[in-house]
Amino acid sequence: MAAPLEGRSALVTGASRGIGRAIAQELAQQGAAVAVNYRTRVEDAEKVVREIRGRGGTAVALGADVSIAREARRLVHQAATRLGGLHILVNNAGTAADGLIYETTFADWWKVLEVNLGGTFNCTNAVAEHFMRQYDGVIVNVSSITGDFGLPGQSNYSTSKGAINSFTYASAVEFARFGVRVNAVLGGIIPTDLISHVMVRDDGRGHLQVPMRRYGTVEDIAAAVAFLAGPTASYITGELIRVDGGISRRLGVILNANAHR
Repeated sequence: MAAPLEGRSALVTGASRGIGRAIAQELAQQGAAVAVNYRTRVEDAEKVVREIRGRGGTAVALGADVSIAREARRLVHQAATRLGGLHILVNNAGTAADGLIYETTFADWWKVLEVNLGGTFNCTNAVAEHFMRQYDGVIVNVSSITGDFGLPGQSNYSTSKGAINSFTYASAVEFARFGVRVNAVLGGIIPTDLISHVMVRDDGRGHLQVPMRRYGTVEDIAAAVAFLAGPTASYITGELIRVDGGISRRLGVILNANAHR
């Protein structure tokens, strides 16, 4: 039996570590040829490529700062050229820079949106014509439940993710008639380098706040992305898939209760 993504090529932004690395590996495991994007971590990206090739897959490492439109266009062109085509775009590249609103300048606040939201737009814009011309393409945006729930010091990050969710809806509607699907995966508490500074530091029982009694893993997110990228999700577009162990349902209950006090 052929692998689900055999004959497909994917570009994963921010894939040198963390969630992006897991996504690249999972897509390759399911048969896709993968372009592993990085901004500065070339050695980490090349290690991901070696790991994929070591398992018999196809992968290339491509450097680009996706917050810059011309670099995003170059990245998409290189990915399609090096892989012999392009069918899947995973907008995963992201950053965080926490700070309370009254202590943060607009320039510092905006930097997070330039990468998270700007990178998502730039790569989607860059790949749009290619996907529309071939009447075939899948875009998966990696978002977060923080787009729905604000946390102190994360107004920029939460804003960027909420905007990505809205952008997912809008682009799904625009591209549907071209056979291009657009969805988003919203992660919950997924321990990575990006959020290590805000992880719960208690007696080690912070995971009990999650209804499923564990934090998520990068592999959980990767599995959801691969599903949305694959043929069994061929009639799914414009959806936000929460991969959070149910914590957003609990947060919703808590916030609603507090609002009526």
